[in-house]
Amino acid sequence: MGIKKQIGIGVLSATLGLTLITGGTYAYFSDEEVSQNTFAAGTLDLNAEPTEIIDLHNLKPGDSMVRTFELQNNGTLDIEKVLLETDYSVVDAKGDNKDDFGKHIEVEFLYNADKLDEVIYQTTLANLKNMEPEAVNEHVFYPNFGEKGLPAGTIDDISVKFNFVDNGQDQNEFQGDALNLEWTFKALQGEGKTK
Repeated sequence: MGIKKQIGIGVLSATLGLTLITGGTYAYFSDEEVSQNTFAAGTLDLNAEPTEIIDLHNLKPGDSMVRTFELQNNGTLDIEKVLLETDYSVVDAKGDNKDDFGKHIEVEFLYNADKLDEVIYQTTLANLKNMEPEAVNEHVFYPNFGEKGLPAGTIDDISVKFNFVDNGQDQNEFQGDALNLEWTFKALQGEGKTK
């Protein structure tokens, strides 16, 4: 084999080797498009005004008081349900209570904020404290708000009448006592929808 032939075979072998090494890469046309999407979650923002439910002194059996709460949906999503959790503590001034003061405070949720004459639901604070929030919604808020709930950007009032029930018996054990009531309003959204 001549030197020219050997050099030719060597060049051909080198070319073939480079082709095999770079054989995995080749040129082609391409195009790319980026899709920009935004998923923004809405907000649930329920406010209750006033935040202080009631602050009364010198109550006696037979006294009653009405308070109106303004429920505001300041969020961007409709509120389907409003839940209410009740908690209270009793300060027994003389340490002689045999009964729960909350059993003697009757709560009436009222329909008509103007006349305050139609009761939606009536119970005691003691019963309300033991109720499931869903049951309170069913008895109190659903009759008031209905299927629409509390749409975004709306305000609705709910009026409540508190009665210190005069049961006609000796209630002296409650003299000087205090009941600290805490209501927690919770907002729930409705079911998701196809958009």
